[in-house]
Amino acid sequence: MSKKVFLGGTCNKSDWRDKLIPLLDIKFFNPVVEDWTPECQDEEIRQREECDFCLYVITPKMTGVYSKTVFCVLEKDDEEEFSKHQLKSLGQVGKMVRENGGAFIDISSLAIYLNSK
Repeated sequence: MSKKVFLGGTCNKSDWRDKLIPLLDIKFFNPVVEDWTPECQDEEIRQREECDFCLYVITPKMTGVYSKTVFCVLEKDDEEEFSKHQLKSLGQVGKMVRENGGAFIDISSLAIYLNSK
């Protein structure tokens, strides 16, 4: 049976999904759409419930945070970087998630983890 990952996290023209998707050997759901409608929101909720993994990659381009078990913080996104205060806060979240075996610091190790499950 093929596993599936929900690709949640930073939007705002961040290209982390474009870097991760070619590395995946499992199915995925990308919730990013041009025109967000109530139907899109319903589908996102359904997909989060059905996917084997709910991934949330957070980059400095974020405007809000929604955390789950699999967690990846990219400290830099193009030329934007988190402040020391933001990294300290995200580090605490990462610590909690890491204790459950689900925190990553780069796209490659994240893809390896998801593909191996």
